[in-house]
Amino acid sequence: MILFSGGEPLLREDLLSLVHLATDKGIRAVISTNGTLITKKTANDLKRIGLSYVGVSLDGLRQTHDRFRGLEGAFDGALNGIRNCQDSGIKVGLRFTVNRRNASDIPEIFNLLEKEEIPRVCFYHLVYAGRGSQLMKEDLDHQETRKVVDLIVERTKDLHERDKAVEVLTVDNHADGPYLYLRMLREGSSRAAEVLQLLRMNEGNSSGVGIGCVSWDGSVHADQFWRHYSFGNVRQRPFSEIWTDVREPLMAKLKEKKKHVKGRCASCRWLDICGGNFRVRAEAVTGDLWAPDPACYLRDEEIGIG
Repeated sequence: MILFSGGEPLLREDLLSLVHLATDKGIRAVISTNGTLITKKTANDLKRIGLSYVGVSLDGLRQTHDRFRGLEGAFDGALNGIRNCQDSGIKVGLRFTVNRRNASDIPEIFNLLEKEEIPRVCFYHLVYAGRGSQLMKEDLDHQETRKVVDLIVERTKDLHERDKAVEVLTVDNHADGPYLYLRMLREGSSRAAEVLQLLRMNEGNSSGVGIGCVSWDGSVHADQFWRHYSFGNVRQRPFSEIWTDVREPLMAKLKEKKKHVKGRCASCRWLDICGGNFRVRAEAVTGDLWAPDPACYLRDEEIGIG
C-alpha cells in the first residue's frame, strides 16, 4: 500500500498521474489530505483512477480546527471535501492528532462521525518530530492519555452495540494494544485471547521494517517522522536495495530493534507486541534513540517490572 501525504498532496499537479501509476501496477493507493481541495470533480477523478481511501485531517470541531489551521472556514472546507468523497463512492475517514488543545473535542468528533455517516476515524498520538516538536509541551501526560484511550474505547463500544460499524483506530503509540488487552481481561471479555493473538501477529511498531517513507526529493526514511535521517535516495538506488541493505548501521538495528532498546522497554513483557514503540520520540526527549519511549503510559506493574 502506498500513502500519498505531505504537506498537502493535492497541491501537486501530477498527483492524479502518480496515483494512477500506483493503482495500474496493482498497488493499493490512499491519500492523506486537509480535504479543502477535494472538489466534486477531484473526488470523481480519484474514484475513476482507483484510489482506495481518503484520510482527511481534522484537529477538532469548527472553532478548534480553524484555530489550528489559522484559517477561518478550514473546517467547513474539509467537511465539504469529505462529503464530495462520499458522493463519489470513495471511502473516507478522519485523522485526528490528540493533544491538550483538542482532546476535549473527541466526544463531538464521535458525534460528527455518526451524523455524517463517516465510516472510519484514526486518533493519532502526538509524535515529537517536525512541527510536532513544537507541540511537545502540549502532549497529554500519562494519566490524561489513559483517560482519552478509555473514552475512545467506550464510545467505540457504544457505536458497535448500536450496530454502527465504524472503524476506530488509535495510532502511533503501541502501548495502546496491551492497554486494551488488559482492560478486556479486567472486564472478562470473551475476545481477550483473540485480541492478544492479533496483537502478536501485528508485532507493534514496524518503522524501518514494514513501514517506510520516501520524501518529496527521493530520500528514504524509516518512517514519516524520521525525516532527519536518510538511508539513501531512490534517484540513485532502487528502494528495494536501500530497504534491505543492513550494512547501514541504523537500518540493521531497526530490523531487530527489540535487541537494542534499553531501560523499561528492554524488560517489558509486551515488547514482542509493542515492538519498542517510537524511537523518534525517545530520541527527541532523551537524545538516545534506544531509550524508552517517554509516551508509554503503561505502569511498571502492567509491564511486569513492578
